[in-house]
Amino acid sequence: MAFCLRWSSHAEAQYRVITDAAQSAFATRQKSGKTKASKQEGLFGQVTKALRLLAQNPRHRSLQTHEYLSIANPYETNGKVFTAYAQQKTPGAYRIFWCYGPEKGQMTILAISPHP
Repeated sequence: MAFCLRWSSHAEAQYRVITDAAQSAFATRQKSGKTKASKQEGLFGQVTKALRLLAQNPRHRSLQTHEYLSIANPYETNGKVFTAYAQQKTPGAYRIFWCYGPEKGQMTILAISPHP
């Protein structure tokens, strides 16, 4: 079952920062004639892929999804919040925090941030 992604304002702002940094790095790389993608472009690709996989199958093996206890579910007092890996084996690897809801077939992206 594919899920429709909803965004918290916080997560949307974080994703916009990642997107803007990648677009800026891409423009700079094009002007200089370099062919190797920047870290910002790589991060954008990894986060975008993780979001796509999350919408298709939240239990996809590469996401290593598991429950995260430090964030409260905004829709249900006993609802669970999960974290999924956007990066692995990287210092400060990015994680996506999400929960199911508010409606059936939806999931809300709560935050996209580096692992502390």
